[in-house]
Amino acid sequence: MQYQNVCIESLGYTLPDEIVTSDEIERRLEPLYRRLRLPEGRLEHMTGIRERRFWAPGTLPSDKSAESGWQAIEAVGLDRAYIGALVHASVCRDHLEPATACRVHHLLRLAPQCMIYDISNACLGLLNGMIQVANMIELGQIRAGLVVGTESSRQLVEHTIETLNGATHLTRRQIKTAIASLTIGSGSCAVLLVDRRLSRTGNRLVAATVRAHTAHHRLCHSGRDEAVGSGMKPLMDTDSEQLMREGIRAGAETFPDFLAECGWSRELLSRTVCHQVGTTHRKLMLEALGLDETLDYASVDWLGNTGSVALPLTLALGMERGLVQPGDRVGLLGIGSGINCLMIAATWQRVLVGAASGSAVPEATGSLLTAAD
Repeated sequence: MQYQNVCIESLGYTLPDEIVTSDEIERRLEPLYRRLRLPEGRLEHMTGIRERRFWAPGTLPSDKSAESGWQAIEAVGLDRAYIGALVHASVCRDHLEPATACRVHHLLRLAPQCMIYDISNACLGLLNGMIQVANMIELGQIRAGLVVGTESSRQLVEHTIETLNGATHLTRRQIKTAIASLTIGSGSCAVLLVDRRLSRTGNRLVAATVRAHTAHHRLCHSGRDEAVGSGMKPLMDTDSEQLMREGIRAGAETFPDFLAECGWSRELLSRTVCHQVGTTHRKLMLEALGLDETLDYASVDWLGNTGSVALPLTLALGMERGLVQPGDRVGLLGIGSGINCLMIAATWQRVLVGAASGSAVPEATGSLLTAAD
């Protein structure tokens, strides 16, 4: 897939206030650790994640998605009348129905003519949303579109801790499938895409490449559709080692097609951002692709795995810290359970990022985000 008329205009993000360290999780797992005689520090040592963040109890994904969306719009000052599509693309959502995008649309007061819907594809959701919006812009159907998502980890992590402490029959080997659930963090991100004739940045989305290795769809899964609502009690079953191996293999097979599609060589890549699973996964993935680790930006050590928002959120954080410069060629290297790959190439000219750290509503949007449901 190649694009001539699409720009990644701006990004917005929101981070929770509450920080939960891996040490704290291990303290809460004390009954399990004592019974199985597990060494302290095991969780951080295995994953490279020292902390992750939680939203306040009862927080709806739509609240934070609207905050992040507002940040992205305000960063560029775009007239919201131009936004012809809104996609909510995280695993977490408010309810089974209506679409979480409905409430975000309401909170952002977008035009009635704006197309709205939810999509879900594990950790690739927001990248998929970006491509769908890019396709609509390229076809001339809309001038601009907003992709948003919010992942909430509190329920998954806390229910996993409760289950592990209560299941006294589990062995060291059996608890391995639950480790990935303890790495999950919360975060929110939004990506604003526009027609290049409307763009103030010139940050072109150049190309995208996809690949599916669905023979491995059982390596990471939950039960039924539990990832909705504030009262959810999800459990995940993840073969982390096999998932890592097969994900890296899928990425390595996708990467040559990605370079061919965007017409770049490996050496022309200025910056990369991978999906944020763990430090070992990141290191081995970059090695498999023949990429310099110093050119890649990571947030997994202090945010954990934030699911579908991990890659765009990390991109926003990296840009905010000056790691993306005008003229840079950036590779967004997405891999999600399923197994699916989606890699996006973009060239950057101007950085525009809006941020709302913590749960407080930005002053400029106070009346907007407290509107009646």
